[in-house]
Amino acid sequence: MNSASSQKTYMKMQAMLLKDARNRCMLVEVIAKKSQNIPWQVSIDGVPHKHDFIRRVSMDRFYELVTGEKDAFKRLCEVLPVVLEDVLEEISESPIENTVFEELQQLSPNMLKSLYLLSFGRYEGFDSFQL
Repeated sequence: MNSASSQKTYMKMQAMLLKDARNRCMLVEVIAKKSQNIPWQVSIDGVPHKHDFIRRVSMDRFYELVTGEKDAFKRLCEVLPVVLEDVLEEISESPIENTVFEELQQLSPNMLKSLYLLSFGRYEGFDSFQL
């Protein structure tokens, strides 16, 4: 998200809080650099702004807030292979020459596990991720 877009989104969230003090706003990052639930800080016209009810939340922390379970997102990811099995079989039947596949193989021989570890390796519970 670029700076202008971030500022616009933040200002919309701020307006939501002004309309109703019970509101809470979150920028949920599907693939964040780390597990987090922190105030979202932006700079508008060179002035930093942040509010405790406007948050940047990684997907794992969002699932925790929604379900009350600390490792809910990890557990969801662990059951997805049942749904994705057909897709992965089809990919393995038609070989693709690409260094991405080689890099994923270095993380784990299990391609799906490699994808999860690459994307969510720093999220809560993924240090013990099992497939």
